[in-house]
Amino acid sequence: MSQLPSFAGAHVLVVGDVMLDRYWFGDVTRISPEAPVPVLKVSRVEERPGGAANVARNIASLGARCTLLSVVGADEAGDCLQRLLAGQGGVDALLHRDASISTIVKLRAIARQQQLLRIDFETPPSHEVLQAKLADFKDRLPGCDVVVLSDYGKGGLKHIAEMIRLARAADKPVLADPKGDDYARYQGATLLTPNRSEFREVAGSWQDEAELSAKAQKLRAELKLDALLVTRSEEGMSLFRAGDVLHEPTQAREVFDVSGAGDTVIATLAVMLASGADMPEAVRIANRAAGVVVGKLGTAVVSREEILEDIRG
Repeated sequence: MSQLPSFAGAHVLVVGDVMLDRYWFGDVTRISPEAPVPVLKVSRVEERPGGAANVARNIASLGARCTLLSVVGADEAGDCLQRLLAGQGGVDALLHRDASISTIVKLRAIARQQQLLRIDFETPPSHEVLQAKLADFKDRLPGCDVVVLSDYGKGGLKHIAEMIRLARAADKPVLADPKGDDYARYQGATLLTPNRSEFREVAGSWQDEAELSAKAQKLRAELKLDALLVTRSEEGMSLFRAGDVLHEPTQAREVFDVSGAGDTVIATLAVMLASGADMPEAVRIANRAAGVVVGKLGTAVVSREEILEDIRG
């Protein structure tokens, strides 16, 4: 395949936990006299939208339109996220402000492209703000082609079961990136995209491909999913549908950073499906997109041109 569908007409509604990814870059030349820890002399600070906001950013980078619904604190990090997303063409960000919480921040200290430390700041949002977000979801649902539920387990998807019900009733495909060990909340979604370790947490370990397939098909049937996609890092990704398994091997390349690769996968799947592609074709292209993004540092995005270049090889 040498061509991709046009993504210009695709519109994806993303709901989930947004966060601010902060990077402190610098050099380590000495050990602290206070404790046996390295001293990082910070020379550069970078800020990027993370979590569901990174999914939205990837959708826009591919050339599609995205509406993003989430909750942030009434704080400096929330202002920063709003500003970053406003500067990202193609993303209509509706960020509800909750004065009772802190915006989720993941702060990474990096020296010579190696992560030394990550510090997380987070508190779950209030019930009232989540109700307002559900009302927005109902309003925005008719105008989208595909719904993505980006669950980072931070409390922003309290009404996920209702969102899935509403979307399926409106005949909109629902793609969910799951967290935790209870997948009952995702019942009825079109597609679930756990990574290998997330799937193992729910289904248990397996000895061979046959056992993996049996566990995946059992979970798919129990949750009434159209499909289950297990992303398997260096082993590629496997799509399980009724009576059918499609395995996409990883393209051989240098892996630089896997953070945010799951965001790229679900964003690419959504844009492909919203543009009229079938599920196997969407998975093939998402696999290529993931291969491109792991060659970049931190939460990064992939463009349509980069995928085309990768296809041409």
